[in-house]
Amino acid sequence: MSAAALLKPKHQRLVLVVCALAALIGAGLLAAYALSRQASYFYIPSEIVANPPDPDRAVRLGGMVEKGSLKTLADGVTVNFIVTDGKVRVPVRFSGITPDLFVEGSGVVAEGRMRGKQFSADNLLAKHDEKYVPREMRTMTESDAKQVVAQTQ
Repeated sequence: MSAAALLKPKHQRLVLVVCALAALIGAGLLAAYALSRQASYFYIPSEIVANPPDPDRAVRLGGMVEKGSLKTLADGVTVNFIVTDGKVRVPVRFSGITPDLFVEGSGVVAEGRMRGKQFSADNLLAKHDEKYVPREMRTMTESDAKQVVAQTQ
């Protein structure tokens, strides 16, 4: 006699439900573990100084680029600057091509890791406000903009 023949249909369904539930819980735990390893936490300067992350943990640092702090090194691609939230200042180093919108006094999100007291950025995301207008459209009047929108529809 097989094992299935020994169990009543009611018990067979119970075993099936328990196995399905165990599989769902296992998949959920596996997904949660994978996401926790890939998550990039967002800090402002006050938070990153008060509670620094592990040096090997990838995080995002967001704030304003302090005016007068942007310095390009002799190699032409490495920049040092200060990110501030108005309370705390965090020095940042980035090697690479900076975004066009990256200027002193503007918002920035730097992705990277803390290396001692300095943040080492792998990527910079320049932020702009809702009043942002592309360079090409700055001289355009409102009626010109409406004509462009009408032509694209």
